[in-house]
Amino acid sequence: MSAFSSICRALMVVQFSAVALAQVMQVKPMPQTVKVEVNPSGNLGVVSPHIFGSFLEPIDNSINNGVIAEILVNGSLESGLWNHAMLEQLFRDQPELIDSKNSTGIPIPWQPLNRAAGNRYELHVRDAANSWQSLEIMGTPDELTGIKQRVYLPVPRTYGYNVSFYAKHVSGPAKVTVSLRSRDSEKVLASASIEATAGEWAKYTAKLELNRDQVRRLEPVDFAVSVEGDERVDVDLISLMPDDAVGTFDPDVVRLADEMHMTELRLGGNFSSYYHWRDGIGPLDKRVTMENIAWGIPEYNNFGTDEFLSFCKLVHAEPQFNLNMGSGTPQEAVDWVRYIRNGYQGPMILEMGNELYGKWQVGYPTIREIAPRTLAFSQALKPMSKDALLMATGETPNDFERWNAAQLSNPPGTFDLLTMHFITGTNHVRLQPYTPDFMAAAAYAVPYGLGPELDRMQAQMDAVPGYKGKAHFAVTEWLFNSKGQGERNFTNESPSSRNEGGAVMIASTFNTYFRHNSQVKLVDMTGLMEFAGIWKRREQVFVSPSYYVFQMYSAAKGDTVLPVTTDSGTYSVKNGTLGYADVADVPYIDAVATRNEKNRTITLFIVNRSLTNDVPIEINLGGFAAGGAAKVEQISAVSRYMINDEVEPKRVAPQVFSLKAASKKPLSITVPHESVTSIQLQER
Repeated sequence: MSAFSSICRALMVVQFSAVALAQVMQVKPMPQTVKVEVNPSGNLGVVSPHIFGSFLEPIDNSINNGVIAEILVNGSLESGLWNHAMLEQLFRDQPELIDSKNSTGIPIPWQPLNRAAGNRYELHVRDAANSWQSLEIMGTPDELTGIKQRVYLPVPRTYGYNVSFYAKHVSGPAKVTVSLRSRDSEKVLASASIEATAGEWAKYTAKLELNRDQVRRLEPVDFAVSVEGDERVDVDLISLMPDDAVGTFDPDVVRLADEMHMTELRLGGNFSSYYHWRDGIGPLDKRVTMENIAWGIPEYNNFGTDEFLSFCKLVHAEPQFNLNMGSGTPQEAVDWVRYIRNGYQGPMILEMGNELYGKWQVGYPTIREIAPRTLAFSQALKPMSKDALLMATGETPNDFERWNAAQLSNPPGTFDLLTMHFITGTNHVRLQPYTPDFMAAAAYAVPYGLGPELDRMQAQMDAVPGYKGKAHFAVTEWLFNSKGQGERNFTNESPSSRNEGGAVMIASTFNTYFRHNSQVKLVDMTGLMEFAGIWKRREQVFVSPSYYVFQMYSAAKGDTVLPVTTDSGTYSVKNGTLGYADVADVPYIDAVATRNEKNRTITLFIVNRSLTNDVPIEINLGGFAAGGAAKVEQISAVSRYMINDEVEPKRVAPQVFSLKAASKKPLSITVPHESVTSIQLQER
């Protein structure tokens, strides 16, 4: 490259950088020390306990191989359970499955235990213990014959595993062996043999026990089912469960979900638009496996109504049911509520539909159909659910006017709350080219930009006769993601619900909900499993940085929101995150405060949006006489992209420490850049 070309290239880079920098403009400079003034006797409303809800749907490993402790995939040996995109992902992870599928027809992710045995398998359709298919294994005296599946085990939590399967003896010997085997050496780590003699479908059980030093954490092993000699046997509905499962639930997930302190748990999402509740009741072994067409993965229907209610009881959450307004009918919804009430009498939340404005929803109504369809469901449900909170489907905050107007044409009282989803892709900005720092600054502005949208939404509702003061809003899904091309292709190039930068965004959004407590009455964070909550990979359970933020803020349930002012510097964004591209006067230091009269405490929640500056803060609590030590929790990291995972589950976690609090004197603390801090003070 010539010197002239190099100079031109450098000038272009400088010009591009200048353009990028011009899109984030400092409006008010940051003082050397930011003063935060709290009025301890003020009252800006109450933090609704229901803004601390979460959300579950069968997506990725949220329910199946997530909440559910089952280790195996496709235990009922069905075909056609994955869409093309998810098959590609499965084959990338285990390329050996391609040859297995092509040469034997064994349903994935199962494969031959011993390739030397050749093709000794036959699928039987309409002759199954569960669903539609079973697999005949035809043994040979010369080679070990069976099927296997790669698995990870929840060691060191437990080393004992309960196995069950259905079998129908066809001919020859009757011994069926289940085992855990090393993938490196094919060494048998644990095994049990069962005489499966019945000529009709029968259920068999066994227990596998490992020694503590046999399998390491994150080490893959094979689970196998094999036959003896020339035995022929049909098998179906194979299960491998850890012996410490809480019913059918993962004990780590139960514990962490309970410690999250959520108020309600939503069962819903795209899946709900074609979910028929009767598929998820009755004996587990009789429930049908099918494709989850919303997400292109298997659905075993093993987390139905009763399991959901049991899980909610374990984690002390109110159940929120997302009713099928896609392919469902008002009568089906009424029947479901009647079934629920036969076994559950506690608080209940009913949500009529999910994202019904979207053509991706099965059976979506048009804008002309939504109001009468909502009214029909409401009128059918009201006699059955007088004590339930009833919610109707609203549109997103930045595209709500026409759809919400249609819903508001219904008589007042048709619904208690109108829902919205606040889902933002933080790696999609209007500015091109952009820098990573621009993308982050734009993302951090998004939660602040939500506030004016909430004002506009409530103003539209209040302008309709009969609605003012009678109906408000619920955010039944919210998350921040970073996505590449493809539906499930998540990246880590911007702040998202998965990383530390996302924790800053989640906290900022809670600050917005606190300030808008008169408008937003219920919030369900996406999700309890995956995204901003609990994760499970390779049978190891861990939490995202945003989980800790949720846990931190949930301590403010029922508190009074106090007036807070700061002299923080501010910035404005132009051409930023799509949907919230232009946001003005965003405070670098974003602070809210609440007071708990019963506990005589004040809690401050402080977000530092600055990308570079650790900011000294001086907090004045007015006439509040603090005593003793203030409890501080702080979330920060060396990089906004840091995540927790199964390898390092606590890479990002709160630092807990104390500050001396003197009565009626300012409290001083430094908040790191891109951080979240909570400070709880006890009244003397």
